[in-house]
Amino acid sequence: MAGSSSSSAPYYYVPSPSHWPIVGSIALAFFGFGMGLWVNDHPYGPWLLAVFLAILAFMMVGWFGQVAAESEAGKFNERVDMSFRWSMSWFIFSEVMFFAAFFGALYYARGITTPWLGDLDHRAFLWPEFAASWPNAGPAGVVEAFETIGPWPIPTINTALLLTSGVTLTIAHHALKDARRGPLALWMLATIALGALFLALQAYEYVHAYRDLNLRLDSGIFGSTFFMLTGFHGFHVTVGTIMLCTILVRILRGHFTPERHFAFEAVAWYWHFVDVVWLGLYVVVYWL
Repeated sequence: MAGSSSSSAPYYYVPSPSHWPIVGSIALAFFGFGMGLWVNDHPYGPWLLAVFLAILAFMMVGWFGQVAAESEAGKFNERVDMSFRWSMSWFIFSEVMFFAAFFGALYYARGITTPWLGDLDHRAFLWPEFAASWPNAGPAGVVEAFETIGPWPIPTINTALLLTSGVTLTIAHHALKDARRGPLALWMLATIALGALFLALQAYEYVHAYRDLNLRLDSGIFGSTFFMLTGFHGFHVTVGTIMLCTILVRILRGHFTPERHFAFEAVAWYWHFVDVVWLGLYVVVYWL
């Protein structure tokens, strides 16, 4: 279940109309305008993104808290539990398709358009120095020279951190099913620490890319695909870490039982999905 320790309700609980989806939509509006302004070097862009993050955090705390309260009040039964499971499954599927679009864009640019452009009479259509290789600094005269980031050391370290976090989260899950709340909280804290360290190293990598390698979001198709893939993954790690913190707070408050803890399972599904996406990024973006 979503985590209630009380008896399940004899009926299918239908919540009253909620304002939280509207709050989330407002947050996404700030995100869209903020990103659009930021990539066009408008000074208000980062501030709008900060507002987006604040509203998103407010929505997650409020919405999670409401559902947790309903769960602890015993309003959910097995049919509601099944609805939660299907909803989370479809949400993760939508995330799979989200990242598939960006992986597809990278493949299209790297494996289709670049070789195709190499088959053209580039002296007539492109520029004399064009080479059908990845990455390239095209179009000529627009993109400044940049260096790429290899798999060592930070991406490899981050891969180890995320894989290890998946292990610690699985250990925490087994501790929950065995009703060992002390180890459960400890392993959850370890998972959160690993996620936070991943984010810190990725932030350092971004600073290094901009400051030392001149690798930027506007560094041609390579820069845009690199930062869109790794940046959105980092955003998902941030959201996942917030979710893990929420679950840890609920654990410390005595929520969940070995039989009923779907909120924990849902966050675990999401976190393992984030791990799998990173493995794809690590191979495709940093190695190939």
